Amino acid sequence: MKLLHLSLKEEYFRAIESGEKTEEFRLFNRYWRKRLTDLEDGAPKDFDGIVLTLGYPKSDDLSKRIERPWRGFEIKRITHPLFGKLPVRVFAIKVN
Repeated sequence: MKLLHLSLKEEYFRAIESGEKTEEFRLFNRYWRKRLTDLEDGAPKDFDGIVLTLGYPKSDDLSKRIERPWRGFEIKRITHPLFGKLPVRVFAIKVN
């Protein structure tokens, strides 16, 4: 099974857990393009699911782990304090 693993800070983990946050953002850079797309043609990779963790928990600590089906992503331009004051291009990974 091909899973995408994302580690999150507590505020974002809890917001996803409660359903308040429906997308997780990753910068549109070479590292994330390589993980999420085929670099040659830009086609999105297909995953079986996504695993979101609160930090890097022990493997048996299920309270810090959320598993969701893979629903893909969109490429967006956003302004977010985590990325600075200027708008940046991001992968908006669907986590709802």
